[in-house]
Amino acid sequence: MTTVQTAPAPSMRLRELVFGAACAAALRAAARLGVADALDDSPRAVEDLAAAVKTEPQPLRRLLRALSCHGVFAEQPDGTFAHTDMSRLLREDDPHSLRAITLWCTEPWTWDAWPRLDEAVRTGRNVVEDLYGKEFFTYLNEDAPESADVFNRAMTTSSVQSARDVARFLDLSGASSVADIGGGQGHVVASLLEKYPSLQGTLLDLPRVVENADARLRAGGALADRVRIVPGDCRAAVPVKADVYIIKNILEWDDDSTSRTLRNVIEAGGPGTRVVVIENLVDDTPSMRFSTAMDLLLLLNVGGAKHTTESMVGRLTGAGLVIDDVRPVNPYLHAFDCTVPDHRAG
Repeated sequence: MTTVQTAPAPSMRLRELVFGAACAAALRAAARLGVADALDDSPRAVEDLAAAVKTEPQPLRRLLRALSCHGVFAEQPDGTFAHTDMSRLLREDDPHSLRAITLWCTEPWTWDAWPRLDEAVRTGRNVVEDLYGKEFFTYLNEDAPESADVFNRAMTTSSVQSARDVARFLDLSGASSVADIGGGQGHVVASLLEKYPSLQGTLLDLPRVVENADARLRAGGALADRVRIVPGDCRAAVPVKADVYIIKNILEWDDDSTSRTLRNVIEAGGPGTRVVVIENLVDDTPSMRFSTAMDLLLLLNVGGAKHTTESMVGRLTGAGLVIDDVRPVNPYLHAFDCTVPDHRAG
Protein backbone atom coordinates (compact mmCIF):
# COMPACT_ATOMS: atom_id res chain seq x y z
CA MET A 1 0.00 0.00 0.00
CA THR A 2 1.36 3.40 -1.01
CA THR A 3 1.03 6.21 1.53
CA VAL A 4 1.50 9.94 1.13
CA GLN A 5 4.83 11.02 2.62
CA THR A 6 4.89 14.07 4.87
CA ALA A 7 7.68 16.42 5.92
CA PRO A 8 10.66 14.69 4.27
CA ALA A 9 14.21 15.73 5.12
CA PRO A 10 15.51 18.69 3.06
CA SER A 11 17.83 16.44 1.02
CA MET A 12 14.95 14.13 0.11
CA ARG A 13 12.58 17.02 -0.58
CA LEU A 14 15.07 18.49 -3.03
CA ARG A 15 15.40 15.10 -4.71
CA GLU A 16 11.63 14.99 -5.04
CA LEU A 17 11.54 18.48 -6.55
CA VAL A 18 14.27 17.61 -9.06
CA PHE A 19 12.02 14.80 -10.27
CA GLY A 20 9.03 17.12 -10.57
CA ALA A 21 8.84 16.37 -14.29
CA ALA A 22 8.04 12.74 -13.45
CA CYS A 23 4.98 13.81 -11.47
CA ALA A 24 3.82 16.13 -14.25
CA ALA A 25 4.34 13.38 -16.84
CA ALA A 26 2.45 10.88 -14.69
CA LEU A 27 -0.51 13.26 -14.40
CA ARG A 28 -0.47 13.83 -18.15
CA ALA A 29 -0.36 10.09 -18.81
CA ALA A 30 -3.27 9.41 -16.47
CA ALA A 31 -5.29 12.22 -18.07
CA ARG A 32 -4.58 11.04 -21.62
CA LEU A 33 -5.32 7.41 -20.76
CA GLY A 34 -8.58 8.32 -19.03
CA VAL A 35 -7.73 6.38 -15.87
CA ALA A 36 -9.84 8.62 -13.61
CA ASP A 37 -12.84 8.23 -15.92
CA ALA A 38 -12.50 4.44 -15.82
CA LEU A 39 -12.45 4.34 -12.02
CA ASP A 40 -15.87 4.50 -10.39
CA ASP A 41 -16.81 5.08 -6.77
CA SER A 42 -15.63 1.61 -5.71
CA PRO A 43 -11.95 0.56 -5.66
CA ARG A 44 -10.90 -1.38 -8.72
CA ALA A 45 -8.18 -3.92 -9.47
CA VAL A 46 -5.34 -2.78 -11.72
CA GLU A 47 -6.09 -5.60 -14.15
CA ASP A 48 -9.65 -4.32 -14.62
CA LEU A 49 -8.48 -0.74 -15.02
CA ALA A 50 -5.82 -1.79 -17.51
CA ALA A 51 -8.42 -3.57 -19.64
CA ALA A 52 -10.67 -0.50 -19.51
CA VAL A 53 -7.97 1.95 -20.62
CA LYS A 54 -6.12 -0.49 -22.90
CA THR A 55 -2.75 -0.62 -21.13
CA GLU A 56 -0.54 -3.33 -19.66
CA PRO A 57 -1.37 -3.96 -15.96
CA GLN A 58 2.12 -3.74 -14.51
CA PRO A 59 3.13 -0.38 -16.03
CA LEU A 60 -0.28 0.98 -15.03
CA ARG A 61 0.29 -0.15 -11.44
CA ARG A 62 3.61 1.69 -11.46
CA LEU A 63 1.94 4.84 -12.77
CA LEU A 64 -0.80 4.67 -10.12
CA ARG A 65 1.72 3.93 -7.38
CA ALA A 66 3.71 7.04 -8.33
CA LEU A 67 0.60 9.23 -8.36
CA SER A 68 -0.68 7.79 -5.08
CA CYS A 69 2.46 9.12 -3.40
CA HIS A 70 1.14 12.58 -4.17
CA GLY A 71 -2.44 11.88 -3.10
CA VAL A 72 -3.71 11.36 -6.64
CA PHE A 73 -5.51 7.99 -6.38
CA ALA A 74 -5.13 5.81 -3.28
CA GLU A 75 -3.79 2.28 -3.12
CA GLN A 76 -5.87 0.03 -0.84
CA PRO A 77 -4.51 -2.75 1.43
CA ASP A 78 -5.75 -5.38 -1.03
CA GLY A 79 -3.84 -3.76 -3.94
CA THR A 80 -6.84 -2.14 -5.58
CA PHE A 81 -6.94 1.59 -6.32
CA ALA A 82 -9.57 4.13 -5.33
CA HIS A 83 -10.33 7.74 -6.07
CA THR A 84 -9.17 10.65 -3.93
CA ASP A 85 -10.44 14.23 -4.02
CA MET A 86 -7.57 15.08 -6.37
CA SER A 87 -7.92 12.14 -8.74
CA ARG A 88 -11.61 12.92 -9.24
CA LEU A 89 -10.53 16.27 -10.70
CA LEU A 90 -8.95 14.35 -13.60
CA ARG A 91 -12.38 13.06 -14.63
CA GLU A 92 -13.86 14.68 -17.72
CA ASP A 93 -17.32 14.81 -16.14
CA ASP A 94 -16.37 16.32 -12.79
CA PRO A 95 -17.94 19.80 -12.41
CA HIS A 96 -14.58 21.09 -11.15
CA SER A 97 -12.49 19.08 -13.62
CA LEU A 98 -8.86 20.05 -14.09
CA ARG A 99 -8.19 17.51 -16.82
CA ALA A 100 -7.86 20.16 -19.54
CA ILE A 101 -5.57 22.29 -17.36
CA THR A 102 -3.45 19.21 -16.62
CA LEU A 103 -3.01 18.56 -20.34
CA TRP A 104 -2.35 22.22 -21.18
CA CYS A 105 0.40 22.60 -18.59
CA THR A 106 2.13 19.47 -19.92
CA GLU A 107 1.70 19.94 -23.69
CA PRO A 108 4.67 18.89 -25.92
CA TRP A 109 5.94 22.46 -26.36
CA THR A 110 6.36 22.82 -22.59
CA TRP A 111 8.93 20.03 -22.55
CA ASP A 112 10.90 21.89 -25.22
CA ALA A 113 10.70 25.21 -23.38
CA TRP A 114 11.37 24.38 -19.73
CA PRO A 115 15.04 23.38 -20.23
CA ARG A 116 15.67 26.90 -21.57
CA LEU A 117 14.41 28.70 -18.48
CA ASP A 118 17.93 29.88 -17.60
CA GLU A 119 18.14 31.52 -21.03
CA ALA A 120 14.79 33.28 -20.49
CA VAL A 121 15.92 34.45 -17.04
CA ARG A 122 19.18 35.85 -18.49
CA THR A 123 17.51 37.69 -21.36
CA GLY A 124 13.99 38.40 -20.07
CA ARG A 125 12.69 37.17 -23.44
CA ASN A 126 10.48 34.26 -24.40
CA VAL A 127 12.20 31.18 -25.84
CA VAL A 128 9.38 29.98 -28.08
CA GLU A 129 10.23 32.26 -30.99
CA ASP A 130 13.79 30.89 -31.06
CA LEU A 131 12.51 27.32 -30.74
CA TYR A 132 9.84 27.47 -33.44
CA GLY A 133 10.56 30.66 -35.38
CA LYS A 134 7.11 32.09 -34.63
CA GLU A 135 5.21 34.02 -31.97
CA PHE A 136 3.63 31.56 -29.54
CA PHE A 137 -0.03 31.73 -30.53
CA THR A 138 0.87 31.82 -34.21
CA TYR A 139 2.88 28.64 -33.66
CA LEU A 140 -0.01 26.98 -31.83
CA ASN A 141 -2.60 27.73 -34.47
CA GLU A 142 -0.42 27.06 -37.51
CA ASP A 143 1.80 24.19 -36.36
CA ALA A 144 0.21 22.66 -33.27
CA PRO A 145 -3.59 22.75 -33.73
CA GLU A 146 -4.15 19.90 -31.28
CA SER A 147 -2.30 21.89 -28.62
CA ALA A 148 -4.30 24.99 -29.54
CA ASP A 149 -7.47 22.96 -29.01
CA VAL A 150 -6.21 21.85 -25.59
CA PHE A 151 -5.51 25.50 -24.73
CA ASN A 152 -9.03 26.53 -25.72
CA ARG A 153 -10.57 23.71 -23.68
CA ALA A 154 -8.41 24.58 -20.66
CA MET A 155 -9.31 28.27 -20.83
CA THR A 156 -12.99 27.40 -21.27
CA THR A 157 -12.91 25.13 -18.22
CA SER A 158 -11.18 27.79 -16.14
CA SER A 159 -13.58 30.49 -17.32
CA VAL A 160 -16.70 28.43 -16.65
CA GLN A 161 -15.51 27.62 -13.15
CA SER A 162 -14.72 31.24 -12.24
CA ALA A 163 -17.52 33.01 -14.16
CA ARG A 164 -20.13 32.40 -11.46
CA ASP A 165 -17.77 33.73 -8.79
CA VAL A 166 -17.18 36.87 -10.84
CA ALA A 167 -20.91 37.37 -11.41
CA ARG A 168 -21.65 36.95 -7.69
CA PHE A 169 -18.88 39.39 -6.81
CA LEU A 170 -19.59 42.23 -9.23
CA ASP A 171 -22.30 44.77 -8.54
CA LEU A 172 -23.44 46.14 -11.90
CA SER A 173 -26.83 47.34 -10.71
CA GLY A 174 -26.08 50.89 -11.88
CA ALA A 175 -24.88 49.90 -15.37
CA SER A 176 -26.80 49.39 -18.59
CA SER A 177 -23.99 47.75 -20.59
CA VAL A 178 -20.90 45.62 -19.99
CA ALA A 179 -18.09 44.53 -22.33
CA ASP A 180 -15.93 41.47 -21.71
CA ILE A 181 -12.57 42.25 -23.34
CA GLY A 182 -10.56 39.21 -24.40
CA GLY A 183 -13.42 37.29 -22.81
CA GLY A 184 -12.88 33.96 -24.55
CA GLN A 185 -16.16 32.20 -25.19
CA GLY A 186 -18.10 34.64 -23.06
CA HIS A 187 -18.87 32.73 -19.87
CA VAL A 188 -18.34 35.79 -17.67
CA VAL A 189 -20.56 38.09 -19.73
CA ALA A 190 -23.20 35.35 -19.97
CA SER A 191 -23.25 34.96 -16.19
CA LEU A 192 -23.55 38.73 -15.75
CA LEU A 193 -26.42 38.96 -18.26
CA GLU A 194 -28.23 36.19 -16.41
CA LYS A 195 -27.77 38.03 -13.12
CA TYR A 196 -28.95 41.38 -14.53
CA PRO A 197 -31.93 40.91 -16.92
CA SER A 198 -31.83 44.52 -18.19
CA LEU A 199 -28.08 44.53 -18.93
CA GLN A 200 -26.72 44.60 -22.49
CA GLY A 201 -23.41 42.86 -23.17
CA THR A 202 -20.54 42.67 -25.65
CA LEU A 203 -17.94 39.93 -26.08
CA LEU A 204 -14.67 40.84 -27.79
CA ASP A 205 -12.01 38.26 -28.64
CA LEU A 206 -10.14 36.80 -31.59
CA PRO A 207 -12.29 35.48 -34.47
CA ARG A 208 -11.26 31.85 -33.93
CA VAL A 209 -12.29 32.16 -30.28
CA VAL A 210 -15.66 33.91 -30.54
CA GLU A 211 -16.83 31.65 -33.33
CA ASN A 212 -17.15 29.07 -30.55
CA ALA A 213 -18.86 31.43 -28.12
CA ASP A 214 -21.10 30.10 -25.37
CA ALA A 215 -24.31 28.74 -26.90
CA ARG A 216 -26.34 31.14 -24.73
CA LEU A 217 -24.82 34.06 -26.65
CA ARG A 218 -25.07 32.76 -30.20
CA ALA A 219 -28.06 33.09 -32.52
CA GLY A 220 -31.02 31.30 -30.99
CA GLY A 221 -29.46 31.30 -27.53
CA ALA A 222 -31.26 32.52 -24.44
CA LEU A 223 -29.13 35.69 -24.24
CA ALA A 224 -28.52 36.33 -27.94
CA ASP A 225 -30.83 39.35 -28.17
CA ARG A 226 -28.90 41.12 -25.39
CA VAL A 227 -25.35 40.54 -26.55
CA ARG A 228 -23.10 41.62 -29.40
CA ILE A 229 -20.20 39.36 -30.39
CA VAL A 230 -17.27 41.30 -31.84
CA PRO A 231 -14.30 39.48 -33.40
CA GLY A 232 -11.06 41.39 -32.88
CA ASP A 233 -7.74 41.76 -31.11
CA CYS A 234 -7.96 44.04 -28.06
CA ARG A 235 -4.25 44.80 -28.43
CA ALA A 236 -5.03 46.43 -31.79
CA ALA A 237 -8.36 48.13 -31.06
CA VAL A 238 -11.44 47.99 -28.81
CA PRO A 239 -14.34 49.07 -31.05
CA VAL A 240 -16.83 48.69 -28.21
CA LYS A 241 -18.65 51.28 -26.10
CA ALA A 242 -19.89 50.20 -22.65
CA ASP A 243 -20.49 51.48 -19.12
CA VAL A 244 -18.28 48.75 -17.64
CA TYR A 245 -15.34 46.88 -19.15
CA ILE A 246 -14.20 43.54 -17.71
CA ILE A 247 -10.60 42.47 -18.37
CA LYS A 248 -10.01 39.06 -16.84
CA ASN A 249 -6.74 37.10 -16.83
CA ILE A 250 -5.33 38.53 -20.05
CA LEU A 251 -2.92 41.25 -18.88
CA GLU A 252 -0.09 38.73 -18.69
CA TRP A 253 1.59 39.40 -22.02
CA ASP A 254 4.62 41.55 -22.60
CA ASP A 255 4.42 45.10 -21.26
CA ASP A 256 3.72 46.63 -24.67
CA SER A 257 0.69 44.40 -25.31
CA THR A 258 -0.66 45.09 -21.83
CA SER A 259 -0.21 48.84 -22.26
CA ARG A 260 -1.88 48.85 -25.67
CA THR A 261 -4.88 46.91 -24.37
CA LEU A 262 -5.42 49.26 -21.45
CA ARG A 263 -4.98 52.30 -23.67
CA ASN A 264 -7.53 50.95 -26.15
CA VAL A 265 -10.08 50.28 -23.41
CA ILE A 266 -9.60 53.74 -21.92
CA GLU A 267 -10.01 55.40 -25.32
CA ALA A 268 -13.11 53.34 -26.10
CA GLY A 269 -14.81 54.01 -22.79
CA GLY A 270 -13.88 57.62 -22.13
CA PRO A 271 -14.04 59.58 -18.86
CA GLY A 272 -16.08 58.06 -16.05
CA THR A 273 -16.02 54.55 -17.48
CA ARG A 274 -15.61 51.71 -15.00
CA VAL A 275 -12.85 49.19 -15.77
CA VAL A 276 -12.63 45.99 -13.69
CA VAL A 277 -9.39 44.05 -14.06
CA ILE A 278 -9.42 40.53 -12.59
CA GLU A 279 -6.22 38.54 -12.12
CA ASN A 280 -4.69 35.80 -10.01
CA LEU A 281 -1.56 37.17 -8.41
CA VAL A 282 1.83 35.75 -7.50
CA ASP A 283 1.53 37.24 -4.03
CA ASP A 284 -1.88 35.62 -3.62
CA THR A 285 -1.03 33.10 -0.87
CA PRO A 286 -3.48 30.19 -1.50
CA SER A 287 -2.30 29.73 -5.09
CA MET A 288 1.35 30.74 -4.79
CA ARG A 289 2.91 27.50 -6.04
CA PHE A 290 0.63 27.30 -9.06
CA SER A 291 0.73 31.04 -9.81
CA THR A 292 4.52 31.29 -9.64
CA ALA A 293 4.88 28.23 -11.89
CA MET A 294 2.50 29.78 -14.43
CA ASP A 295 4.47 33.02 -14.13
CA LEU A 296 7.61 31.21 -15.28
CA LEU A 297 5.71 29.47 -18.09
CA LEU A 298 4.46 32.84 -19.31
CA LEU A 299 8.04 34.07 -19.40
CA LEU A 300 8.95 31.09 -21.58
CA ASN A 301 6.09 31.24 -24.07
CA VAL A 302 5.11 34.90 -24.51
CA GLY A 303 7.62 36.83 -22.42
CA GLY A 304 4.77 37.74 -20.10
CA ALA A 305 4.26 37.62 -16.36
CA LYS A 306 1.77 37.07 -13.61
CA HIS A 307 1.43 40.15 -11.44
CA THR A 308 1.93 41.05 -7.83
CA THR A 309 -0.53 43.49 -6.34
CA GLU A 310 2.12 46.18 -6.62
CA SER A 311 2.97 45.49 -10.26
CA MET A 312 -0.72 45.37 -11.24
CA VAL A 313 -1.35 48.69 -9.49
CA GLY A 314 1.66 50.11 -11.34
CA ARG A 315 0.37 48.96 -14.74
CA LEU A 316 -3.11 50.32 -14.15
CA THR A 317 -2.13 53.70 -12.73
CA GLY A 318 0.59 53.99 -15.37
CA ALA A 319 -2.08 53.60 -18.03
CA GLY A 320 -4.00 56.47 -16.46
CA LEU A 321 -6.67 54.60 -14.48
CA VAL A 322 -7.74 55.53 -10.97
CA ILE A 323 -8.00 52.47 -8.71
CA ASP A 324 -11.07 52.71 -6.49
CA ASP A 325 -10.87 49.31 -4.79
CA VAL A 326 -8.90 46.04 -4.71
CA ARG A 327 -10.69 42.99 -3.32
CA PRO A 328 -10.54 39.19 -3.61
CA VAL A 329 -13.17 37.61 -5.87
CA ASN A 330 -12.42 34.16 -4.46
CA PRO A 331 -9.28 32.63 -2.88
CA TYR A 332 -7.47 32.77 -6.24
CA LEU A 333 -8.64 35.92 -8.03
CA HIS A 334 -8.45 39.61 -7.17
CA ALA A 335 -10.46 42.43 -8.74
CA PHE A 336 -9.01 45.88 -9.35
CA ASP A 337 -12.00 48.21 -9.67
CA CYS A 338 -10.95 51.28 -11.64
CA THR A 339 -12.32 54.43 -13.24
CA VAL A 340 -11.20 56.36 -16.30
CA PRO A 341 -10.63 59.88 -14.94
CA ASP A 342 -11.93 63.06 -16.54
CA HIS A 343 -8.85 65.24 -16.86
CA ARG A 344 -11.05 68.16 -17.85
CA ALA A 345 -12.78 68.15 -14.46
CA GLY A 346 -11.69 70.77 -11.97
